Order: sequence, then C-alpha cells, then structure tokens
Amino acid sequence: MGAVQENNMISLKGKTAIVTGASRGIGAAAVRKLSDLGAKVFFTYKSSSDKAKLLAGETGATAIPCDQSDGENIEKTVDEIFAQTGSVDILVNNAGITKDGFLLLMPYADWNGVLDTNLNGAFRWTKCAAKKMYAKKAGTVIFVSSVSGLVGVPAQTNYAASKGALCAFARAAAAELGAKGIRVNTVCPGFIETDMTAKIPRDIARAQKERIAMKRFGKAEEVANAIAFLASDESSYITGQTLVVDGGLTGCV
Repeated sequence: MGAVQENNMISLKGKTAIVTGASRGIGAAAVRKLSDLGAKVFFTYKSSSDKAKLLAGETGATAIPCDQSDGENIEKTVDEIFAQTGSVDILVNNAGITKDGFLLLMPYADWNGVLDTNLNGAFRWTKCAAKKMYAKKAGTVIFVSSVSGLVGVPAQTNYAASKGALCAFARAAAAELGAKGIRVNTVCPGFIETDMTAKIPRDIARAQKERIAMKRFGKAEEVANAIAFLASDESSYITGQTLVVDGGLTGCV
C-alpha cells in the first residue's frame, strides 16, 4: 500500500472511498491517489480481473467485481463496505463505456447500454452511498463526466447524453443533499492518455492536440489529482460544480 505523504496538504486518513470501474485508466489513477492520501479504498471492476488484482496488490485497496446494471449487488456491496468500515465517505462514479456510432445508424441497444452503464449505474451507486452519508451528515460524491458532455462530438450522441446528464445530476443532487453535509461535484476530463485514446489514429490525435491550449493530452494522474481535491476537506465549501480538466480544450476556444 502506498505510504501516506505527511507533507501533503491533502489527507484522507480515516476516510472510506469507493471508486467504480477502476481497474485501469482514470479510475485506477484515482485508486492510487486516494490510497496514497490515506483513504481505505474499495474499487469495482467488471471484466478486467487481472488488472484489478494487480492494482489491489499495488495499493492495498480492495477489488470487488460488480456490474453497473445490478442494483441489488450494488446495494449489497455498499452495505458490506459500511458494515466493515463503519462509513462511506467518498464515492467516485467513474465507471463508463462507449459505443460510438452515428445517430441515424445507432442501434437502440447501443443507446440504452451506454445510458444504463454511465448514467443509471451512477444513480444506483449514488442512491445507496448517499443513504450511508445521510445518516452521518457528511460525505462527498464525485462524478467523472467528460468534455463530450459539454461540447458537441460527432458519433457520440449516446456518450455525450450520458455524460452531460451526469453534470445535471450532480447539480440537482448537490442542491438536495447539501443541507445534510453531502457535497456532489463533477470532473470533466478532456483527452487523457488512456486505453481509449490510444486507439485514436495518429493523424487525428495530432489534430486534436493542436486544438488544446497545452498542446498535449492529459495524464490520468492529473485527473486523479482533481478527484482527490474534491474528495478532501480542502474543498469543503465546493458543491454542485463542474471542474473541467482538459488542458484548455474548451476554455480557450
């Protein structure tokens, strides 16, 4: 398990965190960061069991197989984590999928599948975790959205709809839960170096980097830093907000 950095302003000692869909990419970076800052981390995965086991061994976090569509298992998982630790302090709704395709050709199954995983799954986790936070009158929920939910991206109507909805979901949930000490915020990454962006053809990737003020793709660790800030008491008066981590892609055009 990563050692807690005593000289770091942010500390998550004594906190219990859940990160969904975290066997790789941004989710895995979040698990590493939250663990390094002292949180007891539980993370879910669906199919990448080998990567999940490696991440658990590296960080000391607990890997849990769990499908975003299985509401009963999600509720059971949250109950078991609460029974083991006595609290659920941080929920990072990171799990998401893409099934890109042009609107006029998109099968209903691809639309429904992305919305159910990315949006409905986040609802299931948030409802269960917020119940535990509500009793304690403290907690923070962080949605990992995307700049695709803020700007138009061709062939991503399903993904954009799901990610844009997360931003709206966070604002409404923040208004509803704030009086009970529960904060809800959203992180919107831009182009980040992950397995997903590695599939982008080189010429298209080069063109996209030219659109970014910092002229490069971001790193998963840079998004994890934003997640850690919103998870910590350093952001104690921030709720209902969308933090865009995109190197200036949307802010400098």
